[in-house]
Amino acid sequence: MWLLHLLPTSLILWIVNTLLVVGAVGVVLGFFVKFIPVVNTYRLPIQIASIIIFCTGIYWQGGYSVEQAWRERVEALEARVAKAESESKTVNEKIKTKIVTKIQIVKVRGEDQIKYIDREIVRYDEKFAKGGTCEIPREFIKAHNAAAEQPK
Repeated sequence: MWLLHLLPTSLILWIVNTLLVVGAVGVVLGFFVKFIPVVNTYRLPIQIASIIIFCTGIYWQGGYSVEQAWRERVEALEARVAKAESESKTVNEKIKTKIVTKIQIVKVRGEDQIKYIDREIVRYDEKFAKGGTCEIPREFIKAHNAAAEQPK
């Protein structure tokens, strides 16, 4: 019943109810038309057309009721999605604060490591001069390993 998506609800109800009423009236009149001699010759086509119209109205009424049930389910699910989105915003804010806190911790630890390394470079300044021995001091290795550890 994809046609129901294209039409407004009031028009659908009007069409369905008109089909049901016209079909029912046609079926009832089809059985009583035999008393009118001029119309009696068209009794069978009137009955067949009325039954077809009535069945079409019943079919569309069922399709419309199913369409309404689906629309109600969609509205309920949209409400659940809206609620989940609002809850996700609060959770996202908590996650953002945790990330900002971790970034600040990493920056502070990084700055501490830089200060430590700068202090140690001054101690080993003569080793890195031209012509000096170029060995990696143990303090640098300790600083590098400390920087790779998880924050406590």
